[in-house]
Amino acid sequence: MQGFKTLLTLVFLSLIAHATLAQRTQLSGQAEIIVMTMSPGQEELYSAFGHSAVRVRDDLNRLDIVFNYGIFDFDQPNFYLNFTKGKLLYKLGTAHYSRFLRYYMSINRTITEQTLNLSPTEKQEIFDFLTENAKPENADYYYNYCYNNCATKIRDVIEQSLDGRVQFNYSYANDSLSYRDLMDQYLGEQPWGDLGIDFCLGSEIDRRADGAAYMYMPEYLEIALDGAQLSNDSTTQPLVKTKKIVNKAADQPSMASPIRPFLIFVLVFFFIGLVTHRSLKYQANYRFVDVILFGSTGVLGISLLLLWFGTDHLSQHNYNLIWCTPLNLTALILLLRKKKAPWLKYYFNLYGFVLMLQVILSGALPQQLHEAFIPLVLALMIRSFYLGYWLKGQKK
Repeated sequence: MQGFKTLLTLVFLSLIAHATLAQRTQLSGQAEIIVMTMSPGQEELYSAFGHSAVRVRDDLNRLDIVFNYGIFDFDQPNFYLNFTKGKLLYKLGTAHYSRFLRYYMSINRTITEQTLNLSPTEKQEIFDFLTENAKPENADYYYNYCYNNCATKIRDVIEQSLDGRVQFNYSYANDSLSYRDLMDQYLGEQPWGDLGIDFCLGSEIDRRADGAAYMYMPEYLEIALDGAQLSNDSTTQPLVKTKKIVNKAADQPSMASPIRPFLIFVLVFFFIGLVTHRSLKYQANYRFVDVILFGSTGVLGISLLLLWFGTDHLSQHNYNLIWCTPLNLTALILLLRKKKAPWLKYYFNLYGFVLMLQVILSGALPQQLHEAFIPLVLALMIRSFYLGYWLKGQKK
């Protein structure tokens, strides 16, 4: 509901601003190009990383417009399918600055403005670039979590409009974090969202991010602009002329869920351990446990395969398929049959051994296993070794 209200607000602002924008194409010498950074929020997962936008202010022409690459529509056809396929359409929208500002103040965001140190010609080039891109026939673009979002679009607009004359100081990237590490910095209050991202997105986001790549996060775009230099012939000057905080967010209590994924899966681990102990002691099958464990991981494994081969984004090469394998669904079906396949015990023993290796070698794999999944994987391992032992004792 919050996302829908956000959409209605931004669409309304965009419609009002288009009329003004169409009438104002030539900036005066007093115009300013300003990069706005809105701090993260925790109401929705997509707001946890913050937001970036570009403000064009020209008091002489009574122009104060915000260009916003973060517009998306929940009602677009096949929204959730396109989201998982990496083909979700975002668009560049426009809004009057005063209304845009009031909206982000109303949801308690720190808002920072960096006024760029540009010549009138350079300001006009950026304004023309944004105006052309805001036209209905040009506004849509395919969103990508790491490579094509509200922050990277602004970085690219600045670099392209200024003919590559911007020199960034990448000292902020000395910690050599991966794309996933950068995401994790913002997901402390979104444990389930963090878990979902780590499950669905593959090893592509475990690549080390270079200095330019850090700028897919709005706050790192702000840091990068602070240290950037603009070359003009034989001279250089700071890209940012002035910087100010327009609104300071008030402190808020933590909104993190007290029900953490790690705790849930630890309980699952102990439950599976208890059930397996009773299975050995009392010769009881507790087959419902196997249906839940191997059925769910089999279905989720199929989903991961569909994401891998049916998407254009970052869900490929996902090492969660090692433990969450579609083969579990086939193994479960054969397990439930009255006559057991003779090779089934080898499958469960091998699967259990592979799970043990994945936990031990997790740090050496291109994609590390999320810590919350470790007790779940160990529970699967215990149950697999038990089934291998149990099947070995069955009559052929």
